[in-house]
Amino acid sequence: MNLEQLEKMRNGTGFVAALDQSGGSTPKALRLYGIPEDAYTSEEEMFDLVHQMRTRIMTSPSFNGDRILAAILFENTMDRDIEGRPTPDYLWNDKRVVPILKVDKGLAEEADGAQVMKPMPGLDELLARATDNGIFGTKMRSVVKLPGAGVDAVVDQQFEIAHRILGTGLVPIIEPEVDIHSPKKAEAEQQLKTALAGHLEQVPDDRLVVFKLTLPEEDNLYRDFVEHPKVLRVLALSGGYTRAEADARLARNHGVVASFSRALTEGLHVDQSDSEFDAALDAAIAGIAEASLT
Repeated sequence: MNLEQLEKMRNGTGFVAALDQSGGSTPKALRLYGIPEDAYTSEEEMFDLVHQMRTRIMTSPSFNGDRILAAILFENTMDRDIEGRPTPDYLWNDKRVVPILKVDKGLAEEADGAQVMKPMPGLDELLARATDNGIFGTKMRSVVKLPGAGVDAVVDQQFEIAHRILGTGLVPIIEPEVDIHSPKKAEAEQQLKTALAGHLEQVPDDRLVVFKLTLPEEDNLYRDFVEHPKVLRVLALSGGYTRAEADARLARNHGVVASFSRALTEGLHVDQSDSEFDAALDAAIAGIAEASLT
């Protein structure tokens, strides 16, 4: 483990940029950026275009380690270059931004009010490649829509895979997202907190995990995790809230820092000039970083 990256993740100021849209979510990300689906005819062209978008973000003077702790990458992005160098190497050595890799393969069908993750064939090989590429940690996402048995299934699976990741020396980001449109969101969050706390007891004392959680209905619901010795950091996902709403909710949850995706790129457009693009990105980063300071 890179101890300088560990120190930055533990005590640094700023937030985690989520730039990890994968095959299923990439068309929407491109559409919001101003590139319609008829602008590309293959998955390869689609990934070329989204890499251009991400490269524009990561090479912007606004995007650096002063306000950004880490960036979560899709596997395809990890394997590509920025300015002639591997993306993780560029992020850390040019920008002082810690590189993190999304490792899940998407969501299974809903059952018991939740969606666990699809099987992850080749996970061990992917983790080995991540380590070779200088990746610090991983991220994997599940979704909870209602309280009940599905919450426990999600958390059980997250920690089962987290223990495999911990065995490689990487730090897992555990992301059991609670749907912001859930009619029982607060109840689901309370159950989720209890389940996460129970599994934390099984994490070895010399290992660390990160939680990435939906901004809760009860302010400071996850404060116990912020202060837990086995939790490196608690991150908040924007989950479909506007950036303004996400920033406002985040500011009320002390010690939690942002890990926004769509809210980060809100307002960016392919047709903007470089100066317009950089100004829009700078404003987004400034607002998210400020909300993450509380």
